[in-house]
Amino acid sequence: MASQALAASLPARSAEFAISALNAYRPGRSLRWSLCIMRRSPSIVPNEANQDTYLVLDDFGRRGCCWRETDAESADRETLIRDLVEGQYLHPVRIVAFNTAEGWSRDVTVDISDEMRRRYVEFGEVPQSVLDFLDANRR
Repeated sequence: MASQALAASLPARSAEFAISALNAYRPGRSLRWSLCIMRRSPSIVPNEANQDTYLVLDDFGRRGCCWRETDAESADRETLIRDLVEGQYLHPVRIVAFNTAEGWSRDVTVDISDEMRRRYVEFGEVPQSVLDFLDANRR
């Protein structure tokens, strides 16, 4: 079959796309062939084998919530707390930590909030988003 021959000449990921494109062809209609190769998304798994990674869910009001993008080197606990204090997040809702080497993930929102309360005197003035975060996340 033509689709199998064509698929054999393409890389594995492209072959699946090629077969589905050819299967969509109907006799009597001209076949337009275009090859779309999707780039691979960067991994969120840290390069450091045994590193805790922290991600923040930020609320943008009517626009919704999203997990904020961060550099792999800046996804550690201390940088996260510094970014919160500097007002890098509009309205942090949840903080999740994971470590792929150790095989765990968990919601650390209250843990981070507790730590920020303990260290509050270090920060001086903090934005309203941090005060709201601390009020919303108590044990």
